[in-house]
Amino acid sequence: MWPIRQKRSSGGPESASPTPDPSPTPDPQSPLTEQATAPGSDDNDDNDAAAAPELVDSQWMHHARAFAQTSFWTVARRLPGIVTEAIRLAWEVSRWDTVAAIGLNIVAGTMTTFGLLATSNVLQELFASGPTPDRIAAATPALVLAATAVAARGGLTIAAGWAQARLTPQVTYRAELRLFEATTSVELAAFDDAGFAEEMDRARNRGAAEAASIVDNAVNLTTGVVGVAATAVAVAVIEPLLLPCLLLAAVPSAVTAIRIARREYLAMLARITGHRRMWMLASLLANRHTAAEIRSFQMRDFLLGEYRRTTSAETRAELRLVRSQTGTRLVGSTIGGAATFVVYAVLGGLLLIGAVPLAAAATAMIALQAAAANLDTAIYATNALYEDALYYRDFQGFLDRAARRTPRGGALPVDSFDEITLDRVRLNYPDTDRPAVDEVSLTLRRGEVIALVGENGSGKSTLAKLIAGLYRPSSGTIRWDDVDTADMDPDQLAAAVAVMSQDWWRFPFTAGQNIVAGRHDRHGRPGPSMVDAATAATAHEMIESLPRGYRTLLDRMFREGHDLSGGQWQRLVAARCIYRDAPLLICDEPSAALDARAEHALFQQLRRRSDRTVVLITHRLANVRQADRIYVLRSGRLVESGTHEELSAAGGLYRELFDLQASGYVDSRVG
Repeated sequence: MWPIRQKRSSGGPESASPTPDPSPTPDPQSPLTEQATAPGSDDNDDNDAAAAPELVDSQWMHHARAFAQTSFWTVARRLPGIVTEAIRLAWEVSRWDTVAAIGLNIVAGTMTTFGLLATSNVLQELFASGPTPDRIAAATPALVLAATAVAARGGLTIAAGWAQARLTPQVTYRAELRLFEATTSVELAAFDDAGFAEEMDRARNRGAAEAASIVDNAVNLTTGVVGVAATAVAVAVIEPLLLPCLLLAAVPSAVTAIRIARREYLAMLARITGHRRMWMLASLLANRHTAAEIRSFQMRDFLLGEYRRTTSAETRAELRLVRSQTGTRLVGSTIGGAATFVVYAVLGGLLLIGAVPLAAAATAMIALQAAAANLDTAIYATNALYEDALYYRDFQGFLDRAARRTPRGGALPVDSFDEITLDRVRLNYPDTDRPAVDEVSLTLRRGEVIALVGENGSGKSTLAKLIAGLYRPSSGTIRWDDVDTADMDPDQLAAAVAVMSQDWWRFPFTAGQNIVAGRHDRHGRPGPSMVDAATAATAHEMIESLPRGYRTLLDRMFREGHDLSGGQWQRLVAARCIYRDAPLLICDEPSAALDARAEHALFQQLRRRSDRTVVLITHRLANVRQADRIYVLRSGRLVESGTHEELSAAGGLYRELFDLQASGYVDSRVG
């Protein structure tokens, strides 16, 4: 198995996240859970679960399923609220386009009524007794009125469509902007929460896109309803008895549309984890960055097997959905056809008994056909609007959850510090038996170089992220000059820290942009220039050797793009941190990919600024000998501290690790 999220072992990896925000999860034995079964479920679901347990639904999705279990009349009651929300979205981006799209469609609907009534007068005059020229002359005024109404309706519809088309990109942009504002403001721990990650995928892949669709379908629904209303007015004038028959014929189609939308949404919920896994595998199978490793480890058959297994489960689910949808459509179409037959039978009976004149009957036939077209528009829009609302609710739910996971610090300003104190700091993870950082107390002073040393999984990177403010402690306090970081302005606190992570990202920007992105909002603030930062990180000559120097795009996926080696990228990341010019610099394995010369130059640069505090994490213990203080961690606890000389003399874990590394160099010199 290759699950997306595995249960962490005791202690947890250093990159694990704090306890995620809990989501409501109903009891598996509760009636709510039992009735929230995906449509078309059968024994194949059990087979899928046995073969791929990571594809089983997460319980945190059950509340969304309960929402999807709604009847047609529940949808009808919710529809006004959905339309109101759609109008509000459109109003926020463009009032004029909203008024034009809705108002012009309403006016176009009135033209439909005038056109049908004028058509009835035309037919009445044409079917009257008398010479043909006289009948044509008598029908001419009504014919002109009908033609004018049709032309006016066409022009108004085109104008309304233009306004409607203008709304779509504006709403899409606004929704995507809100989404990315949320994803970039939440705490770092949120991205390690599987529930949050799946909600984010749903919001991004469907929710944000459905915002524009909601507006579009709300306008379409308005168009259809106005058209039906306009036709109904004409039918009521011609023969009131036909009006209830007309409305009755629309009910089966509306119920069918809602049932289909609900089944499709439930199927999406049931397979969201499988879809995410398919996207992940597809990215691995067709990715420039994974191509070399797939070939060197001969992983092709393994990955294809995983893809086939996941795809087979998804295909079976899709086929079950198609089967259930087809049955629903068949029943709905049969009942709808019978209802339509009743309408025409009533019209024929009225015509036979002389209750309706022939001209009125002919106009009624035209009106019924127009009403049927408008009903189709309204029903389709209702179906799409309800389905869009389900996905848009996911989008809104994600924004609400993201807001709850956005750091809410105090308002105290942050400039610099003389001393940072950690007092009994602890960090617990949700799936572990013991904390990743356990009761750690230490002090960092301005201008010092502090080293964190320990074996893999000892908590070094987690402790560094706590110091940087990326994670908040489960207990204990972190203070800058006796001020708790929880009381500080989070944005100003982040601005005072630069982090050189071991998991840096290769941003697809130019070399210069990759550097200045570290402090893109400097706006005249003092600090090193872009070239000075690159020079300090031994990256200037490397950048100048690129085809366009600092303007070279660093991504081969784009035309004229260029790529760098791992060591060259690490120097660029170091330049970004130096350009940031923060009083606290966190360096987590800053030289892992550097050659010896670049590594020596980088560590010389780290000590050059006397008022900057550096927290250094590295497994190359020769680089920590000159640190002012060294803290040694084991299983999340602070077990030793002191200078290199003090720790070497103590003969503890640090001495053991240092001697193990030194022995390789000593043996090579002896040999």
